[in-house]
Amino acid sequence: MRHMLSGKNVALITPRRVEHVGSWQHPFVTNVITEHVAVSLKTIDYHFPLYIYPSAGQQDDCLECVRGGCGLMLFEPPSAYGVRKHNLNPTLVNTLAIAYGVEPSPEDILNYIYAVLYTPLYREKYADSLRRDFPRIPFPRAKGVFGKMAKLGRKLVELHLLVAPAFGRPAAKFHGHGDNKVAKGRQGLRYDPATKRVYINPAQYFAPVPTEVWEYRTGGYQVCEKWLKDRTERTLSLDEIRTYLKVVTALTRTLGIQEELDTVYPAVEADLLEVK
Repeated sequence: MRHMLSGKNVALITPRRVEHVGSWQHPFVTNVITEHVAVSLKTIDYHFPLYIYPSAGQQDDCLECVRGGCGLMLFEPPSAYGVRKHNLNPTLVNTLAIAYGVEPSPEDILNYIYAVLYTPLYREKYADSLRRDFPRIPFPRAKGVFGKMAKLGRKLVELHLLVAPAFGRPAAKFHGHGDNKVAKGRQGLRYDPATKRVYINPAQYFAPVPTEVWEYRTGGYQVCEKWLKDRTERTLSLDEIRTYLKVVTALTRTLGIQEELDTVYPAVEADLLEVK
């Protein structure tokens, strides 16, 4: 986590094994620190930062100093950490550079991996293996196939970090007049599939929210429901309302991208690149 605090960074989250009953749907991406059950209460999530800050380990010494009562800072300022470097296996990077004639950027490699992990065909084919150990990532021999997957992966990363251009045109709106409070009980948080509405109280709701978006899960969490359920009996601020609209938009776009991934992914395994 210190590498996330040291400066600009992004990280892949994925479990080593899954106890959750149901399909494998556990990878996620973040640009902040996370706890080990960020994606599911029944799994331990591993956090893989894309960049490493060489001097970040000095924080441990500062922490010991604080415990000892010397009064030093718990965290150093970001400027103290030096130049970052990517956290990728050099052998993989070199193999891709030779195969494609140019070295992919660390972001492109992360985007490609993220695209593979969100491909329904991949999840279904390797379901048993994914439940038992870390994901294994296949790489294509063709540069064009890698590029198509990485491009779709970049869109997913931007959506899941809630920084995508698509948020300028949200997929849903907030309707009704009231106090913006997420009520409890039967007249509180509920979903109406007939009208595609997510009610937070009798008078206010988000719509349209398709059933497949409302039911979409990341890890062990039903995203649209959990986000609001965690705010029961709270009054939503304008920023929180906008954030929920981004969540709905992100999931809507994610479903469309996953359909595209299923059309591209077969070309990945049609001619695999050997990475030793």
